[in-house]
Amino acid sequence: MNDAENTQNMDSTNSQPLQERVNNRSQRPTSDAFKAFMASNWAPAPQVTPARDAVADHAARRRRSISELFKGERLVIPAGPLKVRSNDCDYRFRPHSGFAHLTGLGVDHEPDAVLILEPAAEGKGDDGGHHTATLYFRPLAGRDTEQFYADSRAGEFWIGARPTLAEFEARLGLPTAHIAELEMAITKNVGAPEIGGISIRLVRKVDENIDALVDTARYNTAKDPETLDLGELDALDEKLSEALSELRLIKDEWEIEQMKIAVAATVEGFADVVRALPRALTHKRGERVVEGAFFARAREEGNELGYDTIAASGNNATVLHWTRNSGTVNAGELLLLDAGVEADSLYTADVTRTMPATGTFTDVQRKVYEAVLDAADAGFAAAQPGVKFRDIHTAATTVLAERLAEWGLLPVSVEEAISQEGQQHRRWMPHGTSHHLGLDVHDCAQAKRELYLDGVLTEGMVFTIEPGLYFKEEDLAIPEEYRGIGVRIEDDILMTADGPINLSAALPRKADDVEAWMAGIYQDAQG
Repeated sequence: MNDAENTQNMDSTNSQPLQERVNNRSQRPTSDAFKAFMASNWAPAPQVTPARDAVADHAARRRRSISELFKGERLVIPAGPLKVRSNDCDYRFRPHSGFAHLTGLGVDHEPDAVLILEPAAEGKGDDGGHHTATLYFRPLAGRDTEQFYADSRAGEFWIGARPTLAEFEARLGLPTAHIAELEMAITKNVGAPEIGGISIRLVRKVDENIDALVDTARYNTAKDPETLDLGELDALDEKLSEALSELRLIKDEWEIEQMKIAVAATVEGFADVVRALPRALTHKRGERVVEGAFFARAREEGNELGYDTIAASGNNATVLHWTRNSGTVNAGELLLLDAGVEADSLYTADVTRTMPATGTFTDVQRKVYEAVLDAADAGFAAAQPGVKFRDIHTAATTVLAERLAEWGLLPVSVEEAISQEGQQHRRWMPHGTSHHLGLDVHDCAQAKRELYLDGVLTEGMVFTIEPGLYFKEEDLAIPEEYRGIGVRIEDDILMTADGPINLSAALPRKADDVEAWMAGIYQDAQG
């Protein structure tokens, strides 16, 4: 081959668009004969109309609540796109929690979908509200189309069947439309309300394409694009995200049932871990054995993990977000397991137990464990209707300060330590004691401070109580006997009109009960 031919071949290769080259390995036929054959002789898709989902009425009430806050404005809530893990491999899809809450959709439905609440005349919208809702998504392509077998992200041949527009409409009681109509639905009549236009509020940073579409529409319809204050518009969008977050502070009865399902599966996952401990103790990555045992339960009983599991043995238990889980599990150490199953509805549990790897606490381990348990019990006792959310933390950490003082670890008095000017006890408990729980493990995170930290505990709230003590091996401020011990006890709490209910109470909490529980599981496994 001469230089000219070589150059010509290189030019031919380089002319292939980069984004298409990932398909070179597929060797997919392109002949008309193949396309015609692939489009023929397929059984028709079932035409059964599904029953209405149990969540549909609850989701409609949530949309009605949001409608009340944003009369006359178009609200755009994206599910989000698929996210690339590596090259052409995507992570399992999980929609934005605000989208899931307002539609009721869980599991892996539907990448690129968008919920739009279109303003209507006051009181003339859905359920007497001020908006009409439409779900825009990409329906299943027909088996006579090229997408059916050629689209590895959306084709039925690759990823299985997906609901049709009619099926989702029946299940959710929510009008649906093809995603091809989405751009017009978002951009039509956008403009300043004072000149007859419609303003938009968007849940931002969920789908970059939707962000760009809304920004372009705002710019193109601005009275003076050069003076358009994008920061001001971003602030309007943030109010929508804030409202969606605050809407989840109080769970409805369907959500509470989902939380119970997630917690029950999580309890089973903890038992699975205890069964796996004999193997974990002999494996070079024992923490991964623990992680894998819980993950199997999460996939068997739910959709996924609610968050990355913390399986931390020995000194690793003093690392608050130890998710590497690459260490050994050694006899005589404590294992801190912080894990939660996410149900198919996407509601997650968040539970922590600290257990002796071989089934029995040492004296100093038990001493630290019981101090943390006392703090958790104090937090639970403080969690009563009408009390401020922040008071749970105060009650729990005061007990920890008292125990640290009794052990001679506090350099100041308890009174000075718990004052805002002190806080020395927080060296060994630097995180908060509680957070809201639901669709996100740290749910309602965009809620205003006065409704979250300074909010009043109210019937329907679900939150954690999770004090801990973390004595690092390298901590020279404590005696050697404490070093390398990390303990956290975390439970999921439902607030009722009569007080708190521990949803995760099926998992033992007292040191003696933990030892007996582990011994029972070991006996069952051997017997």
